[in-house]
Amino acid sequence: MTEFFHVITADRFLECLGGFPRLAGETVPLDDALGRTLSRDLACPEDLPEGARSTVDGFAVRARDTFGASDSIPALLTLGPPVLMGELPRFEIGAGEAAPIPTGGFLPPGADAVVMVEYTNPAEAGSIEVTRPVTEKANVLERGEDALSGTTLLATGKVLRPQELGFLAALGIIEVPVYRRPRVGVISSGDEIVPMDRRPRPGQVRDANSHAISALVRESGGIPTLFDIVPDDVARLERTLGEALAAADVVTMSGGSSVGARDLMLQAVSRLPEVELLAHGIAIRPGKPTLLARQGENAVVGLPGHPVSALVIAQIFLAPFLRYLQGAPLAKGPAGHRVQAVLATSVHSTIGLEEYIRVRLERDGEGNAVARPVFGKSGMLSTMVRADGIIRIPMNAEGLPGGEVVDVIEF
Repeated sequence: MTEFFHVITADRFLECLGGFPRLAGETVPLDDALGRTLSRDLACPEDLPEGARSTVDGFAVRARDTFGASDSIPALLTLGPPVLMGELPRFEIGAGEAAPIPTGGFLPPGADAVVMVEYTNPAEAGSIEVTRPVTEKANVLERGEDALSGTTLLATGKVLRPQELGFLAALGIIEVPVYRRPRVGVISSGDEIVPMDRRPRPGQVRDANSHAISALVRESGGIPTLFDIVPDDVARLERTLGEALAAADVVTMSGGSSVGARDLMLQAVSRLPEVELLAHGIAIRPGKPTLLARQGENAVVGLPGHPVSALVIAQIFLAPFLRYLQGAPLAKGPAGHRVQAVLATSVHSTIGLEEYIRVRLERDGEGNAVARPVFGKSGMLSTMVRADGIIRIPMNAEGLPGGEVVDVIEF
């Protein structure tokens, strides 16, 4: 039987993905930037806050007028006008004076601290008792303390979460520079593949790959475009690949990547103009028959036709690659959390192959995380549905013993 043309390790495959350039930047409205990655540093345009503000409800005072105050010997201060929200105070705080101030109110000139209302008592008309001293700047957010004009506000590579969007909105930044979202062409191939809305005849199967891969692309920030199912015809495969590469940054194609008489993906990719084959096979299980090629700055990722293998490879390599194109560091595996868990039972592996095992996370009687392997025959998509994540067995190991603490990469 013909051997794989260019088998490489999983780490080397990841290095090849890192050789592709990141996508160009674009400017988008702030409200469309959730989950996007900054393509350049953002400089702070103004001080936040623009003046000293109170962080509590209380009284603006001169701190030195409260020194020595206690419940038994309170400091007696004369009340001035109240600070109004949304207005700059037009009066000053003099010696022995205090002004009512709400949370967020600007400190009047002369004040350098705020006494919380809980530490005051009403006194004779027009005055209050302060029962606890404050130091300078107590309960005060100083000008520029939240964000200082001219400094770097957020650095390149920052993924924008709701809190970053609120922060930028508070500074009047209505548009942000982010990496462009990758356009991904998704192709399924094979004479036996039919659309999901068609009842398969004997020997046929519905197309699961393109819909699962498209969902993963969207989850990873990409924009998928599904192409029609391509039969096992080299010329049609080549033509569809060319159309997809003309419209996308990355093209994924599932089916026909394994060695054998029906291995048409390699033939079709090799016939593309100015294409460079980077890998035809990874020392990994599942998913050994995976292909990677480059045409200019565009990538072709040939996935196994087997839905479970295709999904595992997409989780381990395609998802991080799409995030990398958008500015994220390139790290193998899904974007989910890593959880340490005790392996419930021993699992075996083949030396020379890096193996990924699907596991379900459970809790034992003491609340400790337990990783229970999800076993099943190779064609069972339900094993992916039942799994919460995967564990990795190094290529130089024969397996992992039950009871060992493992890192679970959550889906």
